[in-house]
Amino acid sequence: MPYLWLKAVHVAAVLLFIGGLFAQTFALAAAEATAPLARWDRLATVPAMLLVWVTGATIAVEAGWFASPWLWAKLAFVLALTGLHGIQSGKLRRLRRAGGEPSAATPALRVAAFIATAVASIAVLVVAKPF
Repeated sequence: MPYLWLKAVHVAAVLLFIGGLFAQTFALAAAEATAPLARWDRLATVPAMLLVWVTGATIAVEAGWFASPWLWAKLAFVLALTGLHGIQSGKLRRLRRAGGEPSAATPALRVAAFIATAVASIAVLVVAKPF
């Protein structure tokens, strides 16, 4: 697959994945783990996350970037976002089983701020390649 197409698929998958993370965050804040959200997560967010990893790794291998420190910094953010997805998915499953009763207030604005900061940091690292 040519580089530009691979990059385009990667960016599209990133957008879907990050959108899914925000949807999870605000659903948890509203204590509303609905079946459509679970279906969206299973059919769109998870495949997008996997596509982000596969296309990103392919691009990094083709470009020979694994020796670059900026890539490792980016991967730390991507790993944190992937972990956040897993944590929130588990919380949503438990919330659905409990019938929508929240166990504790979700710090939605802090989580959303973390997601936005991580995504902005990734964008700067990828575009500027500062180190």
